[in-house]
Amino acid sequence: MLTQQRFHVRSATPQEDVLIAHHFYQMWVDNQIAKNAIREDWLDITLQFMRQARYTLYYQAFIAEVDKRVVGSAGCQQFAGLYPNILKTSERCDGYIWGVYVEPAYRGQGIGTQLTQQTLAHLKAIGCTHAVLNASPFGKPIYSQLGFAESNVMRLDLQQVKGC
Repeated sequence: MLTQQRFHVRSATPQEDVLIAHHFYQMWVDNQIAKNAIREDWLDITLQFMRQARYTLYYQAFIAEVDKRVVGSAGCQQFAGLYPNILKTSERCDGYIWGVYVEPAYRGQGIGTQLTQQTLAHLKAIGCTHAVLNASPFGKPIYSQLGFAESNVMRLDLQQVKGC
């Protein structure tokens, strides 16, 4: 790891989407997903998702820089939902944080925390009442420190279930 660096976090521009998409890809690789398990058109899929989310879900990304070099990024948006949301937005308007990534040499310096705090501020500003994310092993301690509670999400690997 490098010595403690001064870093700056700012809102990303659409011109930086490719860089953020590369961080998103690398996040999966760093979490032990084999490169051959990632679709070849991952970049196009990610860029299209970001463009659409920017216009329909208030998507915003943030980047962290050290000496004008981008070393981390994170994105957030209003959560579109997995089922019909029949609750009033004053009761439940979830925001979703995704793609939080810091290059390995810059981890442990508070960059991931700062990126996440920026996403939380954005979600609050667009009227979200809750923030949701899926934590990687790297990120779990950061999110716990920021007050995220582990949820009741339950998951079953259907490839392991016989008879389905």
